[in-house]
Amino acid sequence: VQLQASGGGLVQAGGSLRLSCAASGRTFSTYAMGWFRQAPGKEREFVAAISWSGGSTYYADSVKGRFAISRDLAKNTAYLQMNDVRPGDTAVYYCAADVGPVCAPLTLASVRDAWGQGTQVTVSS
Repeated sequence: VQLQASGGGLVQAGGSLRLSCAASGRTFSTYAMGWFRQAPGKEREFVAAISWSGGSTYYADSVKGRFAISRDLAKNTAYLQMNDVRPGDTAVYYCAADVGPVCAPLTLASVRDAWGQGTQVTVSS
């Protein structure tokens, strides 16, 4: 599967942004999907994951209650709705395919297939 992330940009603290991850390939519907992020000078970290059916989701504590992951199987696209963003959310956001399990924080080793190219999110205070 190949992934194309988009939707990043500059947003004020407290605002909202929706990231998209468009996938090509017939295996998208069978994969759990995830979002990770990497801030300058920091390691890439887990943000959220969703099961292949969309029935299960899991979030990092830092974004729980503010971010929502979803997917549209018909459009082969996964989304990350970011609400009440904070300057600490500033990072390059990456989507990933075939992650799991979707019941605990994921590590980079939890990604078994592809990474998207990343989209920059900058939150101003």
